[in-house]
Amino acid sequence: AKKVRDYWALKQRPRDSERLGLDPLTMTRPHSGRKLPVRAHSDIRTEARLFQTLNRLKHFGLGRLFTRKSWVWAHHPLPCYWSISTARPDYTAEELDHGRAWGVLTFKGVTEEKVREIERVMYHDWRLIPKHEEEEFKRFTPVPETSVRYVPYPPLLRAMIFAQRQKEGGDTGEEPMIDLQRNRHFPKDYFKNLDLKRR
Repeated sequence: AKKVRDYWALKQRPRDSERLGLDPLTMTRPHSGRKLPVRAHSDIRTEARLFQTLNRLKHFGLGRLFTRKSWVWAHHPLPCYWSISTARPDYTAEELDHGRAWGVLTFKGVTEEKVREIERVMYHDWRLIPKHEEEEFKRFTPVPETSVRYVPYPPLLRAMIFAQRQKEGGDTGEEPMIDLQRNRHFPKDYFKNLDLKRR
């Protein structure tokens, strides 16, 4: 009986097209009654959800590249896009504008190895990259990372180090620096023993 109840609960669960449906006049989701934030209204009127574009493409856009408006604004010379590998539309949706999709993510020029489900397909900020612009969009020369080894101490710690040197009668001319690549592993009772030595 429990399996039957679970099955019917699964069957009666609202589909994405019902749960994420949107009334464009009132900007509310009819299923939940939730009103979308005002800053999202302009994107809803001008941009498209992922499946609103996929349902117009051959084979639901398999192999095509998609980016997001927010990525273009935030990370512009670095390429951020999804390469679509699988699309499963919700056939109960009136315009096939809902569903689930999987692909390979390239974020800030770094391409992931595994295919995974695309998140936030219901957001109104997806953009299709035209085929003749794909190579230009994907072209990216990674900048070699320069690692910094030494950084100056914060002002208060710097003043304390100079005061300690002056007290010990040492040279205060050399600027104290923090070595970021030095690995220090202190024993559990290191600071306790240090206090005992000072006494």
